[in-house]
Amino acid sequence: MTSEQNLIDELYAQADDDRDPETTPDVGIIMGSDSDLDVMSGAHEALDMLGFGEQTEYGKAPHERFTYETYVVSAHRTPDLMYAYGDTAADRGIDVIIAGAGGKSADLPNMTASIAYPIPVIGVPVQEKSVDSVIGMPTGAPIVAVDAGKSFNAALSAVQALSRAYPELQDRLVEYHEDLVADVAETSARLHNLGVEKFRDTSQ
Repeated sequence: MTSEQNLIDELYAQADDDRDPETTPDVGIIMGSDSDLDVMSGAHEALDMLGFGEQTEYGKAPHERFTYETYVVSAHRTPDLMYAYGDTAADRGIDVIIAGAGGKSADLPNMTASIAYPIPVIGVPVQEKSVDSVIGMPTGAPIVAVDAGKSFNAALSAVQALSRAYPELQDRLVEYHEDLVADVAETSARLHNLGVEKFRDTSQ
């Protein structure tokens, strides 16, 4: 059985290991509980769509050039693990962290942002009641946050940040946006040409 200390030791060992950045995860996804996974899976969906691979073994990347990892890290139940994750993120090659947490005391994104600074952290309130907690950082302690449940957008923001250094990611984002525009244009034309009733019938 893996203990919290085992995970902490592993993170620090990885941080001490001088790895080629192309073999380490680019995006770290953390959440306060596995019950948050359904909401946070939007981030996985967006990253997969943009050609990222899921990395489950540090230093042994899948064939995709850009990758992400996922951990459960509780600010309240495993504060030492939370600290270790934020403290080692830069040395482990993580460029952006997406952190999701629920409840009125959704402290994981905020605390991780403080510990991992200056690595950008994008907070995802898993529930509506988590929004105030996630965005309530004081001046000088920045965090980027999306609306409740919008982990898909959090991942898009993470890739936007990475795209400034990697033009191929910028191309993927532009292609995704152009597909959205084309979909809206096609829908608009169909609605106009068919009329409301026929459009509804063919869209069901």
